[in-house]
Formats: sequence, C-alpha cells, structure tokens
Amino acid sequence: LGLKGIGSGFAGALWSEGLFRHFDNRRQVAAYAGLAPTPWKSGSIDREQGVSKAGNPRLRTIMIQLAWLWLRHQPHSALSQWFKDRVRASGSRQRKTTIVALARKLLVALWKYVTTGVVIEGAKMKAA
Repeated sequence: LGLKGIGSGFAGALWSEGLFRHFDNRRQVAAYAGLAPTPWKSGSIDREQGVSKAGNPRLRTIMIQLAWLWLRHQPHSALSQWFKDRVRASGSRQRKTTIVALARKLLVALWKYVTTGVVIEGAKMKAA
C-alpha cells in the first residue's frame, strides 16, 4: 500500500492470489503467475513461444492491469523507463507483448519489496 498507484484493492488481490506464498527465487514467482517465458529448441531452431499461461490466471490478469497502471502512476521508475525504451526500439506493435514482460518484472519487484523490503528503483511512495 505504500507505493503510489497501488490501492487497497490491488494490494489485497496481490496478497491473496500469490504474494502470501513462499518462493525461493524470481523464476518461481513468474511461473506461479503464468508469466514465465517458454523457450523452444529443436536442433538449430531456437524460438520463444511467449508466456506459459500455466499458472494462476487471476494473478496474471491482475498483474497485466497493474502494469498498465504502473506506467501511468510511476512514469519515472526504472521499470517504466525500461518499457518506454523497449517499445521505442521495437515499435508500437510490440506494446502488448512488452506489457506482459513488464508485468513479470513488476511482479518480481513487488515480491522483493514484500519479502525483503527492497523498494523498486525510482518508484514514488505515497505521502504518509
């Protein structure tokens, strides 16, 4: 609740859908939400198939919505700058694909914030 742009509804949903669980690393967090990448290799072919969608669909939906709101409420954070740079470099057609990557990065950053107290770089906190 201390971060600007995250209200009680999102905070409660994030906690009840996944952040209350114990994860050993960031890959487990992303996999639980269904936001983990699924590479495919066969011989000399090496392709990315997108996200697995094998995790919690409610948490995945919440994170994608929160990622769009993050861009609006935290435009100067490192994650928002990463998104803007990536979209600028690849073109606006990649916005939807890149927002899923931002949702994954944001979920991992929020998990670190909840478990260890590491504040997201450049994120603004709410006034007390």
